[in-house]
Amino acid sequence: MSPRIDTQADLQAALKRLLKADPRLKPVFELAGMPPLRRRSGGLAGLATIVVSQQVSVASAGAIWARLEAALDPFDHASVARARPDRLRRIGLSAGKIRTLKALAKAERLGEIDLAGLADHPADTAHAMLTALHGIGPWTADIYLLACLGHADAWPAGDLALQEAYRIAFALEARPTTKDMGPLAEIWRPWRGVAARLLWSYYRAVKGRDAAPLPPPTLPKRRS
Repeated sequence: MSPRIDTQADLQAALKRLLKADPRLKPVFELAGMPPLRRRSGGLAGLATIVVSQQVSVASAGAIWARLEAALDPFDHASVARARPDRLRRIGLSAGKIRTLKALAKAERLGEIDLAGLADHPADTAHAMLTALHGIGPWTADIYLLACLGHADAWPAGDLALQEAYRIAFALEARPTTKDMGPLAEIWRPWRGVAARLLWSYYRAVKGRDAAPLPPPTLPKRRS
């Protein structure tokens, strides 16, 4: 089973191991401080919040999700499958996002994927399983594994803020490409997701703005 980051204590312990494995990160940590946990709910709702939040502002994503969750209560594969596309468009979803949510609901209904269970797979395997789904690209897959499942080794190599943070931290002349970021992070396995959290915090400290591409705290609502 792959290591998970479910609590702030988990993150602190994992970060200690990461810094021991790569002492080059100690100055990064000294400036960035302890990264926030930023965990979100998993499963279909968790992945749906990331899909909804793509290419829109945090405020817009929160408003769209609130309308969507209210309209599809409970939010599960059955309610998504039943929802008419015209109703989902009125809520604020694009045609592409509607197709993606419908495809995810179908995959879950047919048992083609266990979204919550992906945390137990190695990061690369889980990434491949997610990107095989319609509408789920590499960035979405990695952010879901990291933010919603607490996968300790998820590595969003295509994230621009992460690339820029790496460039600054290691004094590179040019920002690493997505292809570059894979080999550069090999030294951090199985804690690449912890390194990502640390570098996002470092980016915030250096640039003065938050760049962690995770769903806002109100997405999704936790049910009792």
